[in-house]
Amino acid sequence: MIRSDKGYFGEFGGRYVPEILLPALTELEEMFEQLRDDPSFWQEYVGLCQEFSGRPTPLTPLRRLSKELGGAQIWLKREDLNHSGAHKVNNVLGQGLLVQRMGKKRVIAETGAGQHGLATAIMAARLGLQATIYMGADDIERQYSNVFWMRQLGSEVVGVETGNRTLKEALDEALRDWAASVEDTHYVLGTACGPAPFPELVSYFQSVISIEMKEQALAQIGRLPDEVVACVGGGSNAMGAFGAFLEDEEVKLVGVEAGGLSLKDGEHSVRMMANTGEPGIAQGYKTLFLQNDDGQLGDTHSIAAGLDYVGVSPILAHLSQTGRVVPEAASDKEVTEAFSLLMKTEGIIPALESSHGLAGGFKRAKTMRPDQHVIINLSGRGDKDIFNIAKAFPQPEWTEFLQREADRARELDAAKKGE
Repeated sequence: MIRSDKGYFGEFGGRYVPEILLPALTELEEMFEQLRDDPSFWQEYVGLCQEFSGRPTPLTPLRRLSKELGGAQIWLKREDLNHSGAHKVNNVLGQGLLVQRMGKKRVIAETGAGQHGLATAIMAARLGLQATIYMGADDIERQYSNVFWMRQLGSEVVGVETGNRTLKEALDEALRDWAASVEDTHYVLGTACGPAPFPELVSYFQSVISIEMKEQALAQIGRLPDEVVACVGGGSNAMGAFGAFLEDEEVKLVGVEAGGLSLKDGEHSVRMMANTGEPGIAQGYKTLFLQNDDGQLGDTHSIAAGLDYVGVSPILAHLSQTGRVVPEAASDKEVTEAFSLLMKTEGIIPALESSHGLAGGFKRAKTMRPDQHVIINLSGRGDKDIFNIAKAFPQPEWTEFLQREADRARELDAAKKGE
């Protein structure tokens, strides 16, 4: 696994936060440094993932789809089979163990697609913690089923109405809350971004994905894969998929960002490719951000709420600049096509975020030889995307049914909050 140089990865990373947050970050960093090389702590973490979340997740061959596409053999690392339906639970369980050691009783989190918020709510319920989760108002509309479950689990969900009302604004509000409540609150940051030590810490817990993947590839394929592909929003699932392979130069690592509608400003969320993201400092760290002509954070778009973010992990920014990670992009159209293809040929329902990795991986696999192997990290399942998918594949009676169910869920939620 990659290690920072005093919180930096090349020119990216760092800790640019209000002075009031420095003691909490220092406490977290010191505890992380103390525990990261302790085999007993790692075993405690892995044991918790096994008994509560269902790890290890399988490595699944896509035999029918590989034959249909031609080219390389395609495999999926099945993070969609985790408890809560995504890779996000890996990180929150690890941070939950740290919260227990710090003796804090409240956690806060930001979420875009809702999967990190749901995972945080589950962890808080499991460990008896109070939880507040910030989510952009637009993302609440797109991912209301997750919001409903977060509230049923006992967490407070705060809709953020400022700016674009998406993940960037939710992260800003979470940082403001933490600055005001740092004494008794831990910020469970959901991706490999933010001020040090979060990028390294989140990547550490998510590395369980690639550690398993490596062992499974050797057992099932007989060697390491030729390529590992993952979608990239903030970067937690990508760092999880890439971590154990960073020293294996023969394995190409491919990160697929949200190409959205086009590469025009405001119509995508591509940060790592040429002429898209630019170095900048915001939200507590330095990385590649989408910026406008005035140097302010730019507008973003993605069909997937979890990839609709203006920045990217400083680790991935560094790895893409050094050439270790190959950046790609998949458009909304390519994503829905990959989503449909996987469902119809293999019976697996992917998340829209993960479908970016599918689109990029399928495209690359078609250009490769049949004796080569591509592993795509399927970071989550598509249950949460049912309303957005219904819009992408319109069927009048089904759309009407989904709208009635959404209205009914909102009425039940409103009634519960009014009790």
